[in-house]
Amino acid sequence: QVQPVESGGGLVQAGGSLRLSCVASGRTFSTYAMGWFRRAPGKGREFVAVISWNGDTTYYADSVKGRFAISRDDAKNTVYLQMSSLKPEDTAVYYCAAGTLPYTISTSPANFDTWGQGTQVTVSS
Repeated sequence: QVQPVESGGGLVQAGGSLRLSCVASGRTFSTYAMGWFRRAPGKGREFVAVISWNGDTTYYADSVKGRFAISRDDAKNTVYLQMSSLKPEDTAVYYCAAGTLPYTISTSPANFDTWGQGTQVTVSS
């Protein structure tokens, strides 16, 4: 099983950048898709980005496409979310999660069953 721990959140001005990291313990990290989701105040959990187990495939929410980039380093059991051109509406708690089944990819939170504790990202206008 993969247990993610996120870091890298903080306060940034609009237009700025942040890089989130997620270290996922577990020997089978390289067989699972890893996703980033977020929850803004008063809203539900929202898909942000996902990367396949081999890094060949990525999907992004329309709201972040062209601004965010997901990547993974299996040697470090780490997945990253590089966020650029940040907007106040990107303010949320960001969660990293591992896919439920190995060798599959999904954008639905229902298909991720191992979640981190989250890291707060606040973008000021």
